[in-house]
Amino acid sequence: MTFLWILTLIITFCVMEFVAWFSHKYIMHGFLWSLHKDHHIKDHKSWFERNDLFFIFYALVSSGFVILWGEAKFWAGLPIAAGIFIYGMTYFLVHDVFIHQRFKLFRNANSKYARGIRRAHKIHHKNIHKDQGECFGMLWVPLKYFK
Repeated sequence: MTFLWILTLIITFCVMEFVAWFSHKYIMHGFLWSLHKDHHIKDHKSWFERNDLFFIFYALVSSGFVILWGEAKFWAGLPIAAGIFIYGMTYFLVHDVFIHQRFKLFRNANSKYARGIRRAHKIHHKNIHKDQGECFGMLWVPLKYFK
């Protein structure tokens, strides 16, 4: 069971990159652009952004799987919740801390991978409009950004 638990967690973490890409491209840059727009266009003085509300959605999904595990005895609920949680923490560290420097940490990270994801995100932010953006992923970006 331990192997299955760990495998489920890892698969969930990997699937979350696709979920993040899909929701970023089609939801955040789609019908919920009004919440995501302030992440691209800084028209506010607050440290918080309306975009931060997306975190709550994924926290609720993760919490729902914990409830399924505890109340419905759905064994995969806990590793799925853990995979979503770990992806969320990774996303926070990479996107908010490393790339956007909301906390002044990891400033000197300069590996090929770090430069590639930074470059891809910079290209994503060049377009300040809802449509015609590129590079919606976070941890897995096209190889052209690593050159």
